[in-house]
Amino acid sequence: MTPIRKELDDLLGGAARAWLDEALAEAAHAAAAPAPRPGPAGGPPSWELRFASAGRHCGQEHADSVRTLLLHEARADTDTLTRLYHHGTAAERRAVLLALPSLVSGPEALPLVEDALRTHDTRLVAAAVGPYAAAHLPPHPWRHAVLKCLFTGVPLDAVAALPERARGDAELARMLADYAAERTAAGRPVPADLHRALALTVPPEES
Repeated sequence: MTPIRKELDDLLGGAARAWLDEALAEAAHAAAAPAPRPGPAGGPPSWELRFASAGRHCGQEHADSVRTLLLHEARADTDTLTRLYHHGTAAERRAVLLALPSLVSGPEALPLVEDALRTHDTRLVAAAVGPYAAAHLPPHPWRHAVLKCLFTGVPLDAVAALPERARGDAELARMLADYAAERTAAGRPVPADLHRALALTVPPEES
């Protein structure tokens, strides 16, 4: 039993635990099948329907964990993750983004991160700048992701590996300084997180 599953078993009521057991069994069955099997009337597989309804059956506060378990149990590949992301609600998209680091080893899911960063939904932006983006997002779009957090009010604590990627990044320093100057010229406050990020861009030999 995984730590997430054990924690959910401790938190969920009896009906929710039974629902989760059934959902995970359906996901495991789908993973073991030689080819994807459609659901009733040619619709999505039954575990994908469970993925969508996780919040209703297990509570919104547990939905991310439940959906992550389902994705792992189903061994969801990039095509499946992409379909769930584009057909899902904001909450379902967030769950897909949070699961990327443990399900996709290469950069092939970056289009999902890039899509989330184009939105103004702070939940999606925060999920998009996690460990998967830290590992795979190229420097230029990563810098813009940092600025997007500042624009939208997402705390920079959400940006995985910020100290490591910002260290010695002169271009990020320039972009941050320009943004601070624009805010100051407009009589608007400069986010405190900006000063912290700017300090992180100092090259190692100067720190």
